[in-house]
Amino acid sequence: MFKIQGSESCCNSSEHVVTPVPGHSALVLSQAAAPYVDSENGISFWGITDAAHGVTYGHVFPPLATSGAQPTEYIGEIVAPVANKWVGFSMSGSMISSLLIAAWPNNGNIVFTTRYATSNVLPDVYTGPVITTLPSSHVNSTHWKWVYRCQNCTTWKNGGSIDVNSTSSVPAWCASTIAVDNPANPATTMVQHTDFGFYFFPFGTAHVSAALYNNWAAGGTGGTLNLLLYNFPSARNRRHWRWLLIIDHHYQRGPTNTNGNSVMILLQISSFSAHMLLSVDYIIVGSGPGGIIAADRISQAGKSVLLLERGGPSTGETGGTYQANWTKGTNLTKFDVPGLFESMFTDANDFWWCKDITVFAGCLVGGGTSVNGALYWLPSDNDFALSAGWPSQWTNHQQYTSMLKARLPPTDAPSTDGKRYLEQVSTVVANMLIPQGYRNVTINDSPNAKDHVYGYAAYDFIGGQRGGPVASYLRTAKARKNFQLQMYTNVLNVVRNGSQITGVKTNDTSVKDGFFPLNPNGRVILSGGTFGSARLLFRSGIGPTDMINLVKNDPVAGPNLPPSSQWINLPVGYNAYNPSINMVFTHPTVDSYNNWATVFTDPPAADAAQYLKNRSGIMAQASPRLNFWSALGGSDGTTRWLQGTARPGAASITTTLPYNMRRSNLHYNRISVVGIKSRGRIGINAALNGVPLVNPWLNDAGDKSALIQGLKNIISTVPQVSGLQLIMPDNTMTMEQYVAAYDPSTMNSNHWVGSNIIGTSAGQAVVDVNTKVFGTNNLFVVDASIIPTLPYGNPHGHIMSVAEQAAAKILALAGGP
Repeated sequence: MFKIQGSESCCNSSEHVVTPVPGHSALVLSQAAAPYVDSENGISFWGITDAAHGVTYGHVFPPLATSGAQPTEYIGEIVAPVANKWVGFSMSGSMISSLLIAAWPNNGNIVFTTRYATSNVLPDVYTGPVITTLPSSHVNSTHWKWVYRCQNCTTWKNGGSIDVNSTSSVPAWCASTIAVDNPANPATTMVQHTDFGFYFFPFGTAHVSAALYNNWAAGGTGGTLNLLLYNFPSARNRRHWRWLLIIDHHYQRGPTNTNGNSVMILLQISSFSAHMLLSVDYIIVGSGPGGIIAADRISQAGKSVLLLERGGPSTGETGGTYQANWTKGTNLTKFDVPGLFESMFTDANDFWWCKDITVFAGCLVGGGTSVNGALYWLPSDNDFALSAGWPSQWTNHQQYTSMLKARLPPTDAPSTDGKRYLEQVSTVVANMLIPQGYRNVTINDSPNAKDHVYGYAAYDFIGGQRGGPVASYLRTAKARKNFQLQMYTNVLNVVRNGSQITGVKTNDTSVKDGFFPLNPNGRVILSGGTFGSARLLFRSGIGPTDMINLVKNDPVAGPNLPPSSQWINLPVGYNAYNPSINMVFTHPTVDSYNNWATVFTDPPAADAAQYLKNRSGIMAQASPRLNFWSALGGSDGTTRWLQGTARPGAASITTTLPYNMRRSNLHYNRISVVGIKSRGRIGINAALNGVPLVNPWLNDAGDKSALIQGLKNIISTVPQVSGLQLIMPDNTMTMEQYVAAYDPSTMNSNHWVGSNIIGTSAGQAVVDVNTKVFGTNNLFVVDASIIPTLPYGNPHGHIMSVAEQAAAKILALAGGP
């Protein structure tokens, strides 16, 4: 939260749990903030204890007003082990333009500071709040506790505020193991926090009566605990669900206040969705496209499903709240508006990217489908062919692709008015391709046509908003009582006894050892993505020995490994696949939309207004405008295919040639080659972060020559298009020099596949034809990592078709629940 340099914000997916801490008794309900009572002062808080550092953050508000202004204050507490030199939080979940509060111990006292920042630098001291330290605050040899009243703390300057009536707010916490520079001075400088995260907090339910609040605010103790709960399953479903309700025995007897009088604990069953599913038929890890579709189809079959997501919400319907200022007052988040796609890569508050994977990976509900450009190509027959590495049992994909298309129809005109916007780039690129023999097609009407064709970009947007599996499959799954989505739950490893998986271990310390068990014959499905699922296998003793030994040497993860006699040696991490390269052109007719630089903070007013009115216009479409394909020969006789994406502008440009950015006359192509032989390896480092170990880019001579030829083909007709100029590569480089000098780190198209490849042999593959991990009885993988080669189009649609087929195969497999 507090920092001096860099661009990281205080918001990121992390661990958010409620557990008993010294001097506390916790009432545990879920991963979100839950009610608990501080046994020293009798105050009923709502809060969490973050699993990584053991710090409790609690808050309670005065009663909501029936009319007029809502409360502007609350009572809070922080209880922290002394290893935490300072901790802090942002009730709005953001570092920038938000009230920030931090505290630390000094000579037996608590020092606190209020700060405010307008950019990612050390926040300034902010004098608006009035904070009073309450009597039960103290420092001892193991912990320090700060209990305080915070007045004028729900609103702050520049119109910032929290909604104290909200039931889906996402505050942020941060902690540091590095002391502030001058502990006696609240205005001290300090270095960036060493960890941070955020969590769900139902502000609207964390209110008590005026009598209770005023008593506590004046330093009094004792009171009533309100437990709010709903959606208790009916008797006919109880075989699927087990509920956890823990009340410390001290409170069942009744604690005493400072006057020695007994305090009654009153449990009031009311209306808050805070339930926990403990033992289920299926645990699915990761809410990307594979996990969501598998969860929907399996719960549709009547099985109980727990879907665990390490990150938080995305779109408004999932509880997301991260909005552009121009969308305030709507339910539209950054992830809902298609035109904000390019800003995913330029926003300093990029909490949606996984911070422990060194390439782009989405850690939030929807995974990559909530942050990508949503290009949506229905797979071709060749995408599932034997020649593409698929087992024969998978070649008949049409019925599953048809199921996908029925649930989620593609569109190449996403604006609700049926018009296409910023289409100048489509005309220019088409004029370059037509002389080369390309023809115009509606691409998803002819999925098998992938040679010398071009067409308008197609998406899975719905009604001018981001659609994808979140707005389709997840929506129907959430309506079922046998389905539960739990966010902010980081699965660390599967728990297994030899070949049998018994459940998963998580960061959720609100359950014993963070363990979520399976029902008899239950199954676990990993859907954490190409990097995430591979790492989970390593941490579960499955994969190459060098990777498992890195886990073994980790002081936290190592003890969770099964004995080495139960390790399963599979080629996890190999066969990684992901190539692309960029070219930049200019043309006087093309509007680059200022390279999308201000679409989040300050888009053209007319465009923003048009979108808000009826979900039409430029903001109803992501930046890609046209796609094209052609077959390429190779020096080795192998056919490869070039796929291109053209868009007006892009998030970043590198060129030595001048171009008129003010006149916005730029357009950009991304070129990928599929059907190639180059492969790499991914894995983990000593910190257990997901990393590429061997880059998969152009390590085959035939691949490289095919790419160079394909690029030369594209630019061969540039002179035939009046006003068209190639500026990257510029006129000082040959295409061979350009490819040779291309930075490998920028060849990442974010389309990683293949780390847990499907096949018929454990020596050559990680999962079998039913997506079950070789050597296990009940562990499966359903995500991009099982795909043997990249499909012809962006893999977005291909992954979803794979998930449809995988779910059917898993359900049909004998021995399940």
